[in-house]
Amino acid sequence: MEYISPNPIIRRIEQAHSSLTPKARILAEYIVENRRKVVFMTTKELAEACKVSEATVVRFVNQLAYKGYGAFLQELRDVVNDELTMVDRVALTDLKGPGSDRLQRIVGEEIDNLRNLYRDLDMKTAQNVIESLHERPNVYVIGSRLSFTLAHYLGWSLTKVRKGVQILRGSDLTTIDWLTLAPPESLVVIFATSRYPNELIKMGKVVKRLGQTLVVITDNSLCPLNQFSDHVLVAPSKQIPFIGSQTALICLINYLVEEVASRTPEETNAHQELLVQSYRENDILFSMG
Repeated sequence: MEYISPNPIIRRIEQAHSSLTPKARILAEYIVENRRKVVFMTTKELAEACKVSEATVVRFVNQLAYKGYGAFLQELRDVVNDELTMVDRVALTDLKGPGSDRLQRIVGEEIDNLRNLYRDLDMKTAQNVIESLHERPNVYVIGSRLSFTLAHYLGWSLTKVRKGVQILRGSDLTTIDWLTLAPPESLVVIFATSRYPNELIKMGKVVKRLGQTLVVITDNSLCPLNQFSDHVLVAPSKQIPFIGSQTALICLINYLVEEVASRTPEETNAHQELLVQSYRENDILFSMG
């Protein structure tokens, strides 16, 4: 059986190889061998490195069926982001000492990510997810390691606007018990951020095997859980993050929860009144009064 590379860039190059010109093949070889450099290059810089014209770079990207150089770079970023270890990320990040421009750079990068979320979010998929979050009687939200922060935030927020929400850890094998015993109409939401813990992939396989509806919320279109999902929402980072880039994903969570709450405002108000009463009776929250 013919081997097919799991790397989407290499796979596209392999599929187009027979029709590539000699100069395009030079580009292809350079990209494959130097992808961690290429991800930060402009068309001009890539052309100069390969001693070809910018027009050759543009034609090459088009021949690989990308919508443009930006789309090509985004997929390359996704590939590189999935490959990098923590040690690799330190090497790509300026950590030599305190720097006055670090805050400006980080905030600027997150602003870019929010712009891209606003521009590129698949709204049709988002509406399907919102309807499921609103209508399904039981929702199970799962995360692991870094992504558990996001799972907990969505789950905690949903409990403020509806009943039947359970927050689960991908690292806890009793999560499989909860999923196995879940009612047939349940919805499972898994948060998965680069790099992906195998325990979350296992949970995705379990959900698929049980025939439950799975929503994957991720920062990468190449997330391995996407293949098991019914709906995928992607909030991609346009940079290679040092630890992780959560701002766009948190913004996406806020949007989903507010949309769910807006579907039946009277029911939401009644639900919140019960919570407020419980907080008062049990002295849960600090009061200045």
